[in-house]
Amino acid sequence: MSQARDHGGDHWPMRLFRSRAAGLGVSAQRHAGAHLAAGVPVLPVLIVCVVVFGDVVGGAGMIWLPLLAAGPALAATTNGPRGVLCVGLLAAVLGASLGTRDGVPGSELTAVLSALVAVTLASALASTLRGRRERVLAAVRSVAEAAQHALLKPIPATVGPFQVAVRYSAAAAEARIGGDLYALVPTPYGVRLIVGDVRGKGLPAVGTAALVLGVFREAAYDEPDLLSVVGRIERSLARNLGDDDFVTAVVAGYPSDGHLEIVNCGHAPPLLVRESGRVVAVEPTHPAPPLGLRALSGEAPGLQVLPFADGDQLLLYTDGVTEARDHGREFYPLAEGLARHLSDEPARTLAALHDELLAHVGGRLHDDAALLMLRKPAGCEPAVTESAVQEHAGAPRAPLASGRGSQRPANCPRDPLPDQV
Repeated sequence: MSQARDHGGDHWPMRLFRSRAAGLGVSAQRHAGAHLAAGVPVLPVLIVCVVVFGDVVGGAGMIWLPLLAAGPALAATTNGPRGVLCVGLLAAVLGASLGTRDGVPGSELTAVLSALVAVTLASALASTLRGRRERVLAAVRSVAEAAQHALLKPIPATVGPFQVAVRYSAAAAEARIGGDLYALVPTPYGVRLIVGDVRGKGLPAVGTAALVLGVFREAAYDEPDLLSVVGRIERSLARNLGDDDFVTAVVAGYPSDGHLEIVNCGHAPPLLVRESGRVVAVEPTHPAPPLGLRALSGEAPGLQVLPFADGDQLLLYTDGVTEARDHGREFYPLAEGLARHLSDEPARTLAALHDELLAHVGGRLHDDAALLMLRKPAGCEPAVTESAVQEHAGAPRAPLASGRGSQRPANCPRDPLPDQV
């Protein structure tokens, strides 16, 4: 076991060390070379060389020399101030040499070189300002990413008895966040989730989404009835929203094995996929206004109970998906796309749907779009037990729905603790 393999005077551990060191050296050299190549203003230098070549071949003198200013001007868009100054210095040296060779009068050559120096300095200043704006934008993006993770907390691949997947795209790509919202939490009363869409865009929509998600996460643990959760959200929005503001949402819960509860408040109907592969739109039996508008209509939402067996899947989405249009102004057919890309892995299904959606609109969405899909694997019992939730969250003991227990088959996904969702 400890015997060395001797070939040519080197033991194999030493040869392995030297080969790794050589590999690291080659990797470091390649990295340094790539970094150097990225900092070299290749295109501006190429333009300067083309101008010089034209002057040498054509012998036109003053006709070509003013074009040397294009080099540092272009460098300002791709390189830092040091690169701009280097290109400007190269252009000035070559311009002076060509002007002397072509016999350009001193006053005219001085004017051309002065203009070249002025363009170089202005381009260097523009490059400095561009670099500062890029750094500010990078900082804003990092803050937006942190805000998105705080607002739309990452959902693990398994929650309770379900496989879960989420896809979210903000229309404002630079902001990374928008008015669409989603959340999924295990509670003493089963797994509960919400998918919604805030009217409007920008920071006001983000603030409203944060309000809805905060109230939902709190009420989902406290209220044994799903309609009471919706009522808590409604009362909070009524106190904080304007007269023209509202939120469409679908709130769902899985209180007991085989039964799914849905409350639809003016939102697009979820798509239910049976184990056979049949896709059904879950139209609300009691249509209700969006959250925040109940006082105007006086209509209360109704609770819809559906059978949800092993192998069934549920897709919730926002109107940014179904209202996405192609170049012919045709809407994206979500139900047909879901049937085409359906699989036993929600993450794979949503990835295919998202790619097809982007291809449908030509690569960029014009509205926020959220997709949340959950699947109940075959032979899996609910696993969000009373002890798991209350022991971790410190909540008072509450009765669980019938059929809930601590035992589960070996093929069921293990759910995280509530604060991991």
